[in-house]
Amino acid sequence: MTTVTASEAAYVVAALLFILSLAGLSQHRTSRSGVVWGIAGMVVALAATVGLASKSITATGLVLIAVATAVGAGIGLWRARVVEMTGMPELIAIMHSLVGLAAAFVGWNGYLDVDASSHGGEELTGSLLGIHHAEVFIGVFIGAVTFTGSVVAYLKLSARINSRPLTLPGKHVLNVGALVAFVALTAAFVARPHIGLLVAVTVIALALGAHLVASIGGGDMPVVVSMLNSYSGWAAAASGFLLANNLLIVTGALVGSSGAYLSYIMCKAMNRSFISVIAGGFGTPAAAADDGEHGEHREISAEETAELLRDASSVIITPGYGMAVAQAQYPVAELARKLRERGVEVRFGIHPVAGRLPGHMNVLLAEANVPYDIVLEMDEINDDFAATSVVLVIGANDTVNPAATDNPASPIAGMPVLHVWEAANVVVFKRSMAAGYAGVQNPLFFRENSQMLFGDAKQRVEDILRSLDALDTPVREMAGSTR
Repeated sequence: MTTVTASEAAYVVAALLFILSLAGLSQHRTSRSGVVWGIAGMVVALAATVGLASKSITATGLVLIAVATAVGAGIGLWRARVVEMTGMPELIAIMHSLVGLAAAFVGWNGYLDVDASSHGGEELTGSLLGIHHAEVFIGVFIGAVTFTGSVVAYLKLSARINSRPLTLPGKHVLNVGALVAFVALTAAFVARPHIGLLVAVTVIALALGAHLVASIGGGDMPVVVSMLNSYSGWAAAASGFLLANNLLIVTGALVGSSGAYLSYIMCKAMNRSFISVIAGGFGTPAAAADDGEHGEHREISAEETAELLRDASSVIITPGYGMAVAQAQYPVAELARKLRERGVEVRFGIHPVAGRLPGHMNVLLAEANVPYDIVLEMDEINDDFAATSVVLVIGANDTVNPAATDNPASPIAGMPVLHVWEAANVVVFKRSMAAGYAGVQNPLFFRENSQMLFGDAKQRVEDILRSLDALDTPVREMAGSTR
């Protein structure tokens, strides 16, 4: 009894630490402490679980737990050390798939332990046995959907399969049919459990998860990853009910609800329907955008950009995924520092879905020691572009596309974007004139106040820094000769 009480107390402590972790991760300044709280909570949870299990399993079982923990920790540490920031979405997606797979296995184990074992569920009778069967079925379904959905998301994000949405004939009918079949099979399983029904729902769930995510285009993958995060939380909660583990229930509910809320926020930022995300229904391409003649683009050199910045009174930098790919955050931070030393007002404008994950750009800028107080969200800075001298668009595309506000036929019509085109001058850093991740041409590139700076973003920013130093040199020499 004492051991159980101690374990339950440890679970409460772990749950509180996880809540503190979520609170810490909600702000830049406290994000590091949030990570520490989360690590501490997981250590407490693992220690309590092993301590509780040690009273009912053999020495061989404990050895197997130790081996599994060591192998899992080793793989996790290795992947975390070698993954690039640009690869974080893929890593998170594949992590979600493992949570889903584990939940499905727990569900199957719950069935085999009660219905297919020698004791035949003697400890569960009547309504309790029916509830157990429902938990098994629902847990397997959620876990299997999360597993294949996350695998497909990983394949799309890593460009191993085409990012275009899969549009099967009657795809919505297929999705609804799978859900109806799940409900019917659940009722049948609760009434009369049979392994054939469990096999059937596993196959249906695996197919549904793959189809839901395959039906969504690559440009919407940030929302999908967030939604899969929510699914993985509910899968963990389902496992908690099966294992009678209160901590799994609590933490699963925390992850599930926070992931769903984050998805809702992202849907608003991308002008998407939250219900459509859950149903996998926004992969259908919208009306074709106007890909006709937009005019000629103008190019600018790094030296000319440096002159623009030297004479500017205010600068806004809007980073995107291209900055992450080029690993340009450090020279960008140095550029911001130098401009601020010259008296130029420098700020960063961050779109909610800049990059491929919420907070992606914030993390990169924090990594480069950019002050938090000059990194502003879209809603905080959008009204300031009209009074800005120069905007540097570094690797962003869809999030600064005026077609979202000007062209009702555009696939991104209605999506809130950064109004960079309202500034006096816009310099767009890109490798080429290719369309963005959503596959939509950007009229910004052809506007009279926009100029293109082609090449690797990191190299171009470093060229600008050298040009700024060169422009400052005559001034310093003149000051020295005056003395």
